[in-house]
Amino acid sequence: MINEEKASSQIKKSTKTRIYFLGMMIMLYIIFFIFWPQKTLQSLMISLHQFIELLPVLFFILVIMVLFNFYLKPQKVKKLLGKESGWKGWLIALLLGIIIHGSIYAWFPLLKELKAQGMRDGLVACFLYSRAVKIPLIPLMIYYFGLKFFLILLIFMLMSALIEGVIIEKI
Repeated sequence: MINEEKASSQIKKSTKTRIYFLGMMIMLYIIFFIFWPQKTLQSLMISLHQFIELLPVLFFILVIMVLFNFYLKPQKVKKLLGKESGWKGWLIALLLGIIIHGSIYAWFPLLKELKAQGMRDGLVACFLYSRAVKIPLIPLMIYYFGLKFFLILLIFMLMSALIEGVIIEKI
């Protein structure tokens, strides 16, 4: 009962913060529009363009979240990515970080949901750091720098992702 009240209080506080932030941003845009209407409209158009570009990624993430919620129950997440996941959890975090593309901030809601279901902090960090490996850029990197350079860099990037995850877990 106490946890439900605490969660409800946090949700209300979070909602208030978001409303204040939105209100402040609207006020800033109004002020900017008064002094610099052309630049403000240009800024709004750029934001709209970026939002439209992000819609497919956001839709894809929404679909993934629905599928995760439908198929992955908290017990399964805890088994795959929780405290008892062991080396398999680290491997899953590394591989997902490498395979999954798109804007990183679009993945934050999914990571938050997985974390709420039991994903370890270290695995979240490992996932985020392993995203530095971009599959579509691998052939280009090999072409410009050579296979040896790429393989050494890949090993160091993945080791860094694991080390960062371990450090976050210890903290």
